[in-house]
Amino acid sequence: MLRWFGYAVGVKLPDRYKDWALYDATSKHWRARYVLQRSVGIVPLCAVWLLLPGSILLRLSLVLMAALVAYFYSCAYMEESVEHRLGRQGFPHHTGRRVRAEAAESKNAEATARYIARYRTPSEG
Repeated sequence: MLRWFGYAVGVKLPDRYKDWALYDATSKHWRARYVLQRSVGIVPLCAVWLLLPGSILLRLSLVLMAALVAYFYSCAYMEESVEHRLGRQGFPHHTGRRVRAEAAESKNAEATARYIARYRTPSEG
């Protein structure tokens, strides 16, 4: 668990976790995993801001606005950040994009084959 928190804030994992890091960056739910990892840095800051003096409405507004901005910028640079993380783990640049593109291509090929098999039957002559 501690290793995952370190990974979430940018610590390089030992080489034996290299395959897991690639899976983390290319799995079906890689975007959700990325947002969860970014939450490790955002949520504690928001909790501290809730402890500031002032009205609760003002503190909640601060937390909401800060969280929205933080998640916006985290998500805007999601692919670049994931590629940088993979590079830190020792993978060549654009490995994540390539693996995700290959997976999407095979998924699209399967969907196309199912469509053709179902809706494009040979005409009866």
